[in-house]
This record gives sequence, C-alpha cells and structure tokens, in this order.
Amino acid sequence: MADRTARHARPQGRWRLAAGALALAVAGLAPVAARAALFEDGDARRAILDLRQKVEQTELANKSRVDALQEQVNQLQKSILDLNATIEQLRGDLARMRGADEQLQKDVAELQRKQKDIQQGVDDRLRKMEPQKVVLDGKEFVADPEETRLYGEAVGILRQGDFPGAVGAFSAFQRRYPSSGYGQTAQYWLANALYGKRDYKEAIAAFRSLVSSAPQHPRAPEALLSIANCQIELKDPKSARRTIEELLKNYPNSEAAQAGRERLASLK
Repeated sequence: MADRTARHARPQGRWRLAAGALALAVAGLAPVAARAALFEDGDARRAILDLRQKVEQTELANKSRVDALQEQVNQLQKSILDLNATIEQLRGDLARMRGADEQLQKDVAELQRKQKDIQQGVDDRLRKMEPQKVVLDGKEFVADPEETRLYGEAVGILRQGDFPGAVGAFSAFQRRYPSSGYGQTAQYWLANALYGKRDYKEAIAAFRSLVSSAPQHPRAPEALLSIANCQIELKDPKSARRTIEELLKNYPNSEAAQAGRERLASLK
C-alpha cells in the first residue's frame, strides 16, 4: 500500500517539476518577446515618420508644381485677355480703315469727276481758242474762234436791219482780219449794208472790189446785179445796162444773169 502510494506520488512530482520548468521558461521568454515588440514598434514608427515625411515632401513638391501651373494658367489667361483686347483693337482699326478707305474712294471718285469736268472745260476753252475748219460760199479755210464769232455778229446785225451797225461791224472785222477766209464774203455783205443805208456810190465801190479781186467767187454775179441796182437808184440806166451786159457775158448761166435779163428788158 505504501509502495503504491509512493509510485503514485512520483509521477505527480514529475509533472509538477515539468510545469514549474515550463513556467520558468515562459517567464524567461516574456522579456524577450516584450523587447521584440518594442523593437518592431520603433521601426514601424520610424517607417511611418519616414513615410509621412516623404508624403509631406511629395505634397510640397506637388503644391509647388500646382502653384507653378496655376501661375502659368494665370499668365496664359492674361495673355489670352491681352490677345482678345488686341484683336478687338485690330478689328476697330480695320473697321476705321475700311471706313477711311470707303471715304477715300469717294473722295478719289469726286476728285476724278471734278478733274474730268475741269479737263472738259479746258478742252472746251482750247477748242474755242483753236482754229477751226470753215466752209463758206464753196471755200474751205481755217479761222480762229474769235474771228468766226465777230463775223457771225456782223452778219447778225445785218439781218436785224441795222445797216449802219452792220457797216461798222464788217469794216471793223476787215481791219482786224485783213487776210481772213471770210474776207470776200464779208466784203459782199458790207456792200449790201451800204446799199441798205442808201449809200449807193460806196456800195458800188464795195461790190466792184469783190468782182475785181475774186471774179470766180460764187457771189460775184450777184455783186454785178447789185451794182446795176445801185446805178438804177442813182438814175443812171445807161451804166446799169452796161453792168447787166457784163453780167450776162461773164456769168450767163447764173441766177443773177436770169434776173439781169428781166431787168434789162425793163430798162429799154
């Protein structure tokens, strides 16, 4: 009995010893685990701090880049605003230039019109001053505009029945233009003006001057007939008959000759 008790007590003692040894071992390991945990927490904190520092640096770098980009955006916006302002100014300048160009075109057109009018006026005045071709009584010649004007005025005076005025006008014309192409015809009308104012002797001399100087003039036959009329007015039928005979001899086919034949019959 005692032996069984002894045998039973020995195994329990051994378990106690084992349990104690295990407890001692565990107790010995606890400080090591604690130190390991402390070491791991410090590394983690340092890692976290390093990571936090890197994040902060990254954030700072990103902020710097963002600020730089924002500055670039601001500058770009300012440049765009300046460009838009420049474009608007250019549009305004272009509009003003277009308006000025339109006005300039109008001014040029008006100036050209005025220049054309001035040139036309100058040309008209020059034409009035330039010699002009004239055909009168079958004769072609060149006369100055003033020459033509004065001749026309003298003829107009005669047609109005102002015989003294016509004598003065034709006489003044002959003095001013002694070699005029109008000269022979002017001489004929001067003689008619003298006849109209009943200055028969002067009229005979004027008609005779035309016949003598220009026997081929188309009004020479009429001049001879007019001489005969003046002689009849002067009560000189004998001289009138000789003048008509001269007319019939030199210009037998003229209208004046036909009238002269009728007049000659009345003188017999």
